[in-house]
Amino acid sequence: MKKTTLTGTVFTGNGEGKKYLTLLWVKHQLQKALGYTPYPGTLNLHLSKETAERRKLLETPDATRISPAQGYSPGILHKAHIAERECAIIIPETPTYPQDYLEIIAADHLRTQLNLKDGDTITVTL
Repeated sequence: MKKTTLTGTVFTGNGEGKKYLTLLWVKHQLQKALGYTPYPGTLNLHLSKETAERRKLLETPDATRISPAQGYSPGILHKAHIAERECAIIIPETPTYPQDYLEIIAADHLRTQLNLKDGDTITVTL
């Protein structure tokens, strides 16, 4: 995939990302794919209509997949950067997941590290 940027507005999620990231089978797969264990929570972005269209390009067959345990949905994983910090985008593969949302994971708590608050606009580079 060629270099892609996605811009969105930070918002507070519902805590589902944290629940998912603390599952042992998820942590193991992310550690293997990324080389680090992510902070147990996601940075949530609300994407513009144009950026949400570009996000669809990430849902490719050659993307890294998170294989689910029984009763869970799979996910797509892409390495990325925000302000030169290594991170990753994780996209749940479930029909009810909003196309204009983006969840970012990293080794550290990105809100603290980047001094982010709800309403801030940031760009993620892949």
